[in-house]
Amino acid sequence: MASIRVHTTQNVTLEYETASVGDRLLATLIDYTLYGVWFIFCAVLSTQLHLELGNSVGVVLVLLPTTFYFLVCELWFNGQTLGKKARDLRVVRLDGTQAGLGDYLLRWLLRPIEILGSFGGLAILTILLNGRGQRLGDMAAGTTVIHLRPRLTGRAALATELPPADYQVVFPQAAQLSDHDASLIRQLLYQSTKKENYLLLNETANKVKALTGIHTDLRDAAFLRTILRDHAHLMAGA
Repeated sequence: MASIRVHTTQNVTLEYETASVGDRLLATLIDYTLYGVWFIFCAVLSTQLHLELGNSVGVVLVLLPTTFYFLVCELWFNGQTLGKKARDLRVVRLDGTQAGLGDYLLRWLLRPIEILGSFGGLAILTILLNGRGQRLGDMAAGTTVIHLRPRLTGRAALATELPPADYQVVFPQAAQLSDHDASLIRQLLYQSTKKENYLLLNETANKVKALTGIHTDLRDAAFLRTILRDHAHLMAGA
């Protein structure tokens, strides 16, 4: 699986895997399911209000939202549609930076050819052969789609081990964290410790405390390791 390196403002590099064909298909199916819901809503509304949707104005009103759905969503949600949000996916440039209007526009313009025109077959084939998780629209725009879960390597991977069965949770508020939050905390802990970036370590700890409402005198690294163990234990028993 290909990966993309993203450089944060704290000069830390996070590595993300490109999305698999399966995840991208599921995200797209969710988006197209929303299309179906919209069409049903329009049909019911026209029946209830006795509207005539068969004329040209009605057709435009029905098709306009679905025509521009992918472009508008990716612009508004920084590279995500609702389907991508559900699957924790995002469009980014190959260098890990945020995509822009021109990038999203190229992807949108080529979508009818490689997805609607071939029922997705061309897009799937291109992604499988490309090696960087790109369909034709991505290749033209210099983008790809990534998982919003940092890849773990080295000592960061050790933090994923489950605590012993008799482990006593220190901070029950750890249950408020999502799996994505825990993965990001783990990666930032690893990177800041490795680079001795104590400012990043402190910022990460303060962010977690603000998110969970925790007050503690533990040192930053000890606090983050504890919250990760608590989260792993709580999720294992969920």
